[in-house]
Amino acid sequence: MSHSRPLLALTAAAVATVVTLGTTGVATGSVAAPPPAVTVRQAPSDQLPTAEQLTAALLTAEELGPDFTEIPAGATRSPQDGASPVAGCDALRALLNRREGGPSPQQPHQEVEFDGPDGNPMVTESLTAEDSAKLTSDFAVVTDAFATCHQLTFTDGVGTTVTFTVTPMTLGDRPEAPAVRLDGDLAGTPLNGYLAIERFGPTAMSYGFFQSGSGDSQLASLYYRAAVSKAEHTLGTPAGTTTAPASTV
Repeated sequence: MSHSRPLLALTAAAVATVVTLGTTGVATGSVAAPPPAVTVRQAPSDQLPTAEQLTAALLTAEELGPDFTEIPAGATRSPQDGASPVAGCDALRALLNRREGGPSPQQPHQEVEFDGPDGNPMVTESLTAEDSAKLTSDFAVVTDAFATCHQLTFTDGVGTTVTFTVTPMTLGDRPEAPAVRLDGDLAGTPLNGYLAIERFGPTAMSYGFFQSGSGDSQLASLYYRAAVSKAEHTLGTPAGTTTAPASTV
């Protein structure tokens, strides 16, 4: 296992926490095509998807490729006692510190995390649904943090520190979808990450891709596009849409 994997895992977990909307209060191969649309009945137009529907809209290890495995929820979470491993970016650190509570019927949330061979690369995805006005506000806060954050420093439980430069970019097919690239170095090994958020009516997706030994964005973009496509098909709402359909048949 790569010596950089523990810090990579910590970075992934910390950033996934940072960009979990609403609850704030190198492998080769191809990605399987998304499944047919799942029937989602939304009686009034503002009804939120259920936790089960969100789960169905998330990527699976099989869709990423045969070398990927799903990591149990919380297995790589940040340090105990509420310590924040993030420094150097007030906007994102503030988001991390204001995380409170958990999923509820008014705010369903589901997330997954995957490891490639020997933990490289790592892929995280979460889906959170909430009241449209609140989601618009939360989405704007994270979008602004992406735009104003230029550097992030992560420190693991034994004091290993890596500083990442943060660069806005387009990761998928919609230039308007907020995304950033992170680049750092640990003892001569490049560490690289990609973060993106997208909206599907009342549901927001946060996505992370983290790797060591490479700065190529091809796989990060491939898996992100797969995540967006599956969410669109399953939730019945195009990416970038701010309102849910009255019904999906």
